[in-house]
This record gives sequence, structure tokens and C-alpha cells, in this order.
Amino acid sequence: MSARNRRLPRHRAWPLTSTDINECLGPHMTRVTDLRFLTGHDSGTVVLGAAWVAPNRRNYGRGIHPESVGFRIDVHPVDAADRAATRAVLREQALPQLHEWVTQAIAADETWQLTDHQHCWRLVDGRLTHRDEA
Repeated sequence: MSARNRRLPRHRAWPLTSTDINECLGPHMTRVTDLRFLTGHDSGTVVLGAAWVAPNRRNYGRGIHPESVGFRIDVHPVDAADRAATRAVLREQALPQLHEWVTQAIAADETWQLTDHQHCWRLVDGRLTHRDEA
């Protein structure tokens, strides 16, 4: 996101760019329906999130628009002073893991694909962890 379109306080920054995500996912980027650079409250230790939005939600007849089905990726802001270090860790570790998660999701069976899923990457003291979220 360009600095002139910036909606973050000066002490916050996004550790990744849309180019980073595009390079990571390559042709799978066509399956991403929403790439968001979050501006809200502090996300704590979460630095990157990915979600699969399923086509059939079982919520009393209210469906989901077909254009919303696919992957949503959220880039969470970090302290500006930590941006470079966080970016290096995300590019080295999280982006290959994101690519693998998306690839596995595309190849998953119908049961998996008919359910919403979330996956989060957290950075604590320079150590990156990731897991599926409920």
C-alpha cells in the first residue's frame, strides 16, 4: 500500500505488500477474493491471517454470494520499528507456508471445502508460529 494512501498511525506499518502476496501465490492469486491490509485495533501477536470462505453456509437459508467464495488474506499492522525484521521472517517462513496451505485447500475434498476455515501466523519474540483457528 502506498504511503499516500496510508491509513495507519505513523508508529504502525504493514510488514508485507500486495506484491509479496502475489509473488507467493502466483496463479493461485485468482482464488483470493479479498486481500485486506487491516487498520483497526492491535491484533496482538497475529501478523498474517488466511481464511477459506465456503460456498454453502448453514445459517438458516441465508446463502453467500458466489463472488465471496474463496480465500481471504489479512495482513496485520506491526510496530514500524519491527517492520523490517517481521517482513524478513514472513517472507522466509510464513509466505511459503501460506502457499502450501492454499495449495492443500484447493486440492482438499468436498467436505473440507464446504466448511469455513481460518489459519493464523503469530510472531512472538522473533519466533513464528501458525495454526488453524476455530
